[in-house]
Parts: sequence; C-alpha cells; structure tokens
Amino acid sequence: MHRSLLAVALFLAATVAAAQQRPQAFVGATIIPIAGDPIENGTLVIAKGKVVAIGAQVAIPQDAERHDVSGKVIMPGLVDTHSHVGKVSGADSSGPIQPDVRALDSIDARDASIQRAQAGGITTVNIMPGSGFLLSGQTLYVKLRDGRTIDDRAIRNEDGSYAGGMKMATGTNSMKDAPFPETRSKSAALVREQFVKAQEYRKKVREAKTPADRPSRDLAMDGLVEVLDGRRVVHYHSHRHDDLVTAMRLAKEFGFRLVLQHATESGKVADEIAKAGIPCSIIFVDSPGGKLETMDLTWRYGAILEKAGVLVAVHTDDPITDSRWLLRSAGLGVRAGLTRNTALAALTINGAKMLGLERRVGSLEPGKDADFIVLSGDPLSVYTHVLETWVDGTRVFDRSDPADRLRATGGFGAGNDRTLHSEIVAEGAN
Repeated sequence: MHRSLLAVALFLAATVAAAQQRPQAFVGATIIPIAGDPIENGTLVIAKGKVVAIGAQVAIPQDAERHDVSGKVIMPGLVDTHSHVGKVSGADSSGPIQPDVRALDSIDARDASIQRAQAGGITTVNIMPGSGFLLSGQTLYVKLRDGRTIDDRAIRNEDGSYAGGMKMATGTNSMKDAPFPETRSKSAALVREQFVKAQEYRKKVREAKTPADRPSRDLAMDGLVEVLDGRRVVHYHSHRHDDLVTAMRLAKEFGFRLVLQHATESGKVADEIAKAGIPCSIIFVDSPGGKLETMDLTWRYGAILEKAGVLVAVHTDDPITDSRWLLRSAGLGVRAGLTRNTALAALTINGAKMLGLERRVGSLEPGKDADFIVLSGDPLSVYTHVLETWVDGTRVFDRSDPADRLRATGGFGAGNDRTLHSEIVAEGAN
C-alpha cells in the first residue's frame, strides 16, 4: 500500500476514535426516549458510545461537540427482531433438523442490504436463516455498525460468545417430501424427538465424573441444550392459529423461551398467547405473491394483541418488507387501532426485550448504548425521513451524504455492495 494512503487511513482512524471520546450534545429536538414521555426542546448527550444525559434541562460538557437538531425528532434506534439482511443462509436440503448451523458463518457483512437497514433507522437486528426447516439454525444478533466483517458487528454475550437465538418453523414452509415431514403432526413429533435427545445428552454431560465419561461432542445437541438452558430463545416462524398453539405447547413441554414470529392468526388465540406470557413479533406486509397461511392476515391483529396484554414487536422479514419501511409498518398498525405508545415500543424496547438486550438498547437512558436516529418529523408519518442513524455513538447513516442518500432513495448504484462509503479509504489498506 502507498505510504500516503496509509497515512490518510491512520489519520482518519485516529480522528474517528477522538470523536468517539469527545462528548456530543444534540440540542433542540423533540426527543422520544421510549422510557418516558416525549421531551420538547430536549438535549441528548453521548460520550464513549453511551448515553450520558437526556432531558429538557441538561448540563452540556464544555468540550462537547454541539449538534443543532432544532425542529427534528430523536428516538432510539429501531430493533428489527426478524431479518435476513446480509444474504444470510442456513440449513440445506439434507434434512429438516439442523440446529448446528450458524447464521454467523454465512452473512455477507458488505452486502448493500445492511446499509439499506441503516438508512431505515435500524440499529439492532436479529439475522435469521430461512424457515424451510423445522430447525434451521442459530440466529445472530447484530449491531449495524460500519465494519469490514460480521465480527465487527456481532453482539457478544458477557462470556464473549456470539449472542443469538434458534430459528424454528412450523406449518407449510417445512412440510415437503421425505426426509422432510409431510404433515403438521409429524413435524411436531420430529421436534419432540430432538428435544428428548437433547435432554438425554445434557444429562450425560452433567453426570459425567471424568472426561472419559462425557459423550462425544455433538454440535446439534449443543445448540439445543443452549435452548433448554435458556441461553437461546426460540424464534418460531408460524402463521396459522393452530401452529401458534403447537409452538406454545412445545415451549411449555420442554421449558424453552419462545417468541412467536409472524403470528399471522394470533388474533384468533390472543387470550391464550397472553395467558402463556409469550411475546409476538408481527409483520404487516407479508408474503408477496400470496401464501395460503397468510390469507387471514389483517393489520388489526396488532391492536388485538395489545388489548389482550401481549408484548408486541414489529419486524421486516427483509426482504419481504424492505428495512427502509419499518417505521411505516408501525404506522399501519396504528391506522388499524394499535396505540401510538405501543407502536413506538414495538419498534424499539419491545423487540429488545424479545432478544434479551433491553439493558443495552431499545430506549434512551443514561448508561445505555448511544443508538438513536434523527428524524425529519413524526416517526409514524409517511412524510418523515430518517436523516441520521447513530450506533454506539458513531454516525453510520447521513442522508445529506450523497452516497447514503442513494442507499435511502434507490437508483443506479444503490445495490452495489462493494463500494461501501465508510470503507473506501480503509479498502486501500488491503
């Protein structure tokens, strides 16, 4: 690499690092913290990737960089509980049960869909393999930072392991010719069989007195044991009301944590879902071209679930709904009776709770990650644009930047995933 290019790259890296250390104050906006009432003419102070202070009367550090956001709206970064950005793949056609497969190993961190999600105001996302399998693999929870590899974006647990859930599916997606099941009854039977095996495997591991007593390591069983131990939540693709009940029955039988994904007919069994304390991540625009299981899809189910007392989040299932339209999806829910407060929570803190990340993201509170978006107007208005997206105190999307604006609005070159604006200089380091 040419020395001058290296010098420029090092200078820019040092500049970014210095900017992250210096406090930044966003002044004059209407702030929707989610954790409390909206703050008119509010101030948000961030430093070292965290929220430092928020309110109408906030002392701004003398060395802070000020951002005048008068007339704008600030709210937490959006949490998408169900997405397939990054050209993710999962299990293959060899069988319906593959809990050893990891989405981590297939995500293209430079795919243009990730920047489109940034343009939509999404800062945290659950990237999942597909739903054509009873057990299609381990999902990955991701911060949409700018980065060169998926490891730069992956969220880690306290022990350093990758944070994520387990993708499961019921219904017609996973019903095919052998070796796949052809009926719903067989689908449930195969799932039960695997969890019984996982229970037995866990018991042998726990009871082993010496390394020689331990069973041979089984990556598939390791994944299911993490589910049984509550370290992975099951994200269950399901549409019909009877499939929702089957998923809840399995969760009760084996004691695993459950999020019902899509939950298209959830309104038909809303009371049962509420009684079980199971959250629902729903979608308002689903299955282009038509899927028989979604024939009763209605925007009213969000309001029905809210009334029943169910925790509700809204997702994109990108590319089913483009990540740039997640705010619009919540607006459709409000149009059909969902309350404004629940709609905003469904975009942020409710999704964070479903991923077990509510202590870090989903609301603007001191000590939480500095993930937020700057909007041109009300978040539920169709006339509002995402102006800026910030992750961990770093701006990753700026609509005033021509390259970013192209990602937001589309047009020639918007899908080019090999010229990421944030990495042009760094690319030269190769």
